[in-house]
Amino acid sequence: MLPETTVARPAQSVFPFKSTLSLEPIIAYWKSREDDPNPGVSLLARSIGERVATETWCRGPITDMSVLECNCDLVDTLMLAMFPPASFRFDISGAIAPFQRYSFYHTPRFAEVLLKAAKNIKQPLNIDARTLDVHTARMAYQLILDKVYGVQMPHHGSIIFTVPDYSIGLYRHYGVEFDSTFLDVRVVGTRPELTSEQIELLTRNPHRVDLWQQLLPPDLFELEGFNILHLVDVTDQEILSELKYDLLERDVLQASDRLEQIQEKLRVLFKRPFLQLGIAAYDEKKRAFVDFGRKINHSFLTKQLHSQDAGSGFRQIYSELWQNRQPLVLEDVETAAIPEDLRQQILSIGIRSAILALLPYGDDTVGLLELGSPNIGDLDEFDIETVAQFVPLFAVAVKRNAEEIQTRVQSIIKEKFTAIHPSMEWRFTNAAENLLQKQEDGNRNAEMEAIIFHDVYPLHGSCDIRGSSTARNEAIQGDLIEHLTLANKVLKKASEFQALPILDELKFYVNKNLRRLRQTLISGDEVSIFESLKTEVEPLFEYLGQNTPELQPVITQYWSNIDAELGILYKRRKAFEESTTLLNDTVSDYLDEEEEKAQQMFPHYFQRFKTDGVEYNIYVGASLVEHKPFDLVFLKNLRLWQLLTMIEITRRTVALKPQLPVPLETTQLILIHSQPLAIRFRQDERQFDVDGAYNIRYEIIKKRIDKATVQGTGERLTQPGHIALVYSQQREADEYLEYLDYLQDRGLLEPEIEELELEELQGVKGLLALRVKVKV
Repeated sequence: MLPETTVARPAQSVFPFKSTLSLEPIIAYWKSREDDPNPGVSLLARSIGERVATETWCRGPITDMSVLECNCDLVDTLMLAMFPPASFRFDISGAIAPFQRYSFYHTPRFAEVLLKAAKNIKQPLNIDARTLDVHTARMAYQLILDKVYGVQMPHHGSIIFTVPDYSIGLYRHYGVEFDSTFLDVRVVGTRPELTSEQIELLTRNPHRVDLWQQLLPPDLFELEGFNILHLVDVTDQEILSELKYDLLERDVLQASDRLEQIQEKLRVLFKRPFLQLGIAAYDEKKRAFVDFGRKINHSFLTKQLHSQDAGSGFRQIYSELWQNRQPLVLEDVETAAIPEDLRQQILSIGIRSAILALLPYGDDTVGLLELGSPNIGDLDEFDIETVAQFVPLFAVAVKRNAEEIQTRVQSIIKEKFTAIHPSMEWRFTNAAENLLQKQEDGNRNAEMEAIIFHDVYPLHGSCDIRGSSTARNEAIQGDLIEHLTLANKVLKKASEFQALPILDELKFYVNKNLRRLRQTLISGDEVSIFESLKTEVEPLFEYLGQNTPELQPVITQYWSNIDAELGILYKRRKAFEESTTLLNDTVSDYLDEEEEKAQQMFPHYFQRFKTDGVEYNIYVGASLVEHKPFDLVFLKNLRLWQLLTMIEITRRTVALKPQLPVPLETTQLILIHSQPLAIRFRQDERQFDVDGAYNIRYEIIKKRIDKATVQGTGERLTQPGHIALVYSQQREADEYLEYLDYLQDRGLLEPEIEELELEELQGVKGLLALRVKVKV
């Protein structure tokens, strides 16, 4: 699309084709309908033809947009072909000059959603202008291939525009389809001849605009007519899909900023800009509400949750929820039939309407979901159906959080303080001796003293699997498509021998899901399709196999592709999991081996995590060890050791790629932090964490830099085959540039070093980075 303009006429851009607004295609359409069998259509078509014959302004190219407004009655009549009166008030559709940004005709809803005052299309929030230009150029090329060469490309569905909704102060998602029915392609001069091999090359490379430009030079084609843009509000589907992936991420409930992002999405879903989200985790064994780890409590009914008195108002309401298993809707908190202490608790935090819903997981209840609004009536019974769509997602997130915490706790209990080097045990021994002394002195309520190590230097690194979420989704999608295809094959074969209506209904269900899955994977597909196959399709296969011997071969083929343990087709997902496991194990094993050697250099604290990738923290300093002097040379040695291990990790993961069932790649990242900080041993979590408000910034940066992008380009900082080093101060870079120069001299790194500025992250700005490619 062309860039935005402030005047009411088409703007210019990098769109490669000459394009002209013209009404000729739609005039030709009405001309072809003058003898239509429908008398109403033919009468209208002849009337339009007579009108067109007397008004020459509507013929040929239109360069003055004002003539369309001066002759709007004729334009209205012509546009009846694509803008039926019955749906004009409700459709979100507009006509634009060929792949441009100016809309000369549109429905009121189209103007409200997508147009600025000058009738120019707004820039979507989720797509930059350059990307949009490339997309529209690609659509124009595919139109040329269709109308000039008679070759149709597969339909890839609509694109999504995210645009602000100023009426509620939020945003909405719209699926956008470009209709080129009334757009003609004119060849200028001699038409380029394409061989069948070249056509196949183009169809296999729809995103290679450079290739299309080479084979179909833009100056040989002109576009005349107009496009129709059709928009469909897909906000609910997009938000639910985003919620699914957000809530499946590790530690999503252990970060307040992540919960704020989820709350913002729920505000968009409910169209309530002041909606508040609360989540409470429930421990069935303790019969109590618990935190999400690190004393994080997301419930806005904090006081009631902290009160475990069975007679409290909240406990009464919770008991009712547990018995009824239905959400509680408080359309007006002031008049709702709830205990008075709970009413005052909710009103005191500014909530005037609310919904409380249990989070069930199997037969257990893992928590409570809370939605609140400062306005009476914002939440009512009609919202229960919407709540039901995402309650299972929150239940899975809470359950997963509880399992992760329990796994960490059990691991620490089983391997007591394994992350602490023996040279650090002295501090814990001293603390235990002091506690025993206090107890022996008669202080039975004595608590363990705080274990804090001051002036330690942190090192942080990560090896992340690039695109793991996308690869996982593609694996799920591919397995589901193959599973349904195999089932469909059985059903089709069965229809040849059995005339059962249920076969037709099941074939319809399978084909409907196949068509949708080939476009995209949405929230709930995996579970719903699996359940349907298990409960409806496969039981029928048992009956057919017993009563129709001719079906035995195709049924046997179906079961031969199903995983015996899981009961599902598990090929691509298995390959993905084997790939991630092999990568993670390779990195972790090597890191553990090198870490043992590094401990010999100077004792330090080491902590490693393994998910879709591996990340680790190191703390080193004089206060961590007893009777051993510390010098900054040890810190520099560890920093150089970290770079060397990252280089070797990069090499090993690249060498591993040919062995992976799914060819995944890794990215390597190091956070440089030159200032010493304090770490405290957390008694409840049995691990170290930074101590003090000033040091929290380090933790914030550490959690967010993996998504950092280069300023001005939007490119991800981390790239396969490279090591990225993030820093805040130039002196930090200067030290590492010396290390990099040494490693380049050893032939371990490529000679070019990129010095980059990073885009501002949430709550963090002014970060810089070095990036260098590893020789493999």
